[in-house]
Amino acid sequence: MKIQATPASELAKLIGAKVIGSAQKHITGLNEIHRVNEGDLIFVDHPKYFKNALSSKATAVIINQEVECPDGKVLLLHEEPFTAYNKLVRHFQPLQFSNASISPTARIGENTVIMPGVFVGHEVEIGDNCIIYPNTVIYDYTHIGNNVIIHANSVIGSDAFYFKRRLSKLEKLESCGDVIIHNDVEIGAGCTIDRGVSASTIIGEGTKIDNLVHIGHDSTIGKHCTIAAQVGVAGVVDIGDNVILWGQAGIANDITIPNNVEVYAQSGVGKDLESGKVYFGSPAAEAREKFKELAYLKKLPSFIEHIKNNT
Repeated sequence: MKIQATPASELAKLIGAKVIGSAQKHITGLNEIHRVNEGDLIFVDHPKYFKNALSSKATAVIINQEVECPDGKVLLLHEEPFTAYNKLVRHFQPLQFSNASISPTARIGENTVIMPGVFVGHEVEIGDNCIIYPNTVIYDYTHIGNNVIIHANSVIGSDAFYFKRRLSKLEKLESCGDVIIHNDVEIGAGCTIDRGVSASTIIGEGTKIDNLVHIGHDSTIGKHCTIAAQVGVAGVVDIGDNVILWGQAGIANDITIPNNVEVYAQSGVGKDLESGKVYFGSPAAEAREKFKELAYLKKLPSFIEHIKNNT
């Protein structure tokens, strides 16, 4: 999330943190490690991730141990970085509630049809020649291009599924990102697309999504992809152009599926794939090899019986 340029010293006052490094460094965004840019503030609260955070593009890091400040950065020392980050999110983006079906701050293009029962939140942008079918919910800050079709009961822009496990509860990471849906996208009925934690969840131009598909926070879907029913895509997944995901495929978080990949139905993808290949199975592997493996497995009982009879 972009913010007005603010000195690190002011952010430290807001959360009660000690400044290590240049207190006058200006911060221009709040982000999490996977989508961080120069000028951003991020948080880290476990030594396992200190190195990645301190060597990232971030200008400021909320951290819970006093360490040497890298050149060009500023550290904000706080005993609970996760909670401190949440406080900053809600400072710069307070929760807004609406009692109107279509917010007066929403901008809707020419020849766009909004059917009965649709909710459109604050600062939503919908382009020209779109069709939004009944009971669709479009949360705040969603951006929708031209010629987009969203079928009934889909939810666009709900909060990220991101929690920190405490001793007595699960603490939610407050979402401040958005959803960007490019031109000529079609989204089926009953789909859910979460907004980014702090950046954008993106659906590329011309992509078609079937019914009952879930897209997690901060994931990016490329151009002209086809995603069949009941596919689940976790958070921070990067999917290239012309990718096909068949029904009930599951994609784990923080992986990359490059251009022209096809994943067969009910496959489980847990690591990065290679461009132009076809995958099947759980864990997913190249389909040809996986089918050979299944053929060998079918022969296993007779092979075992043969060994028994000859011993």
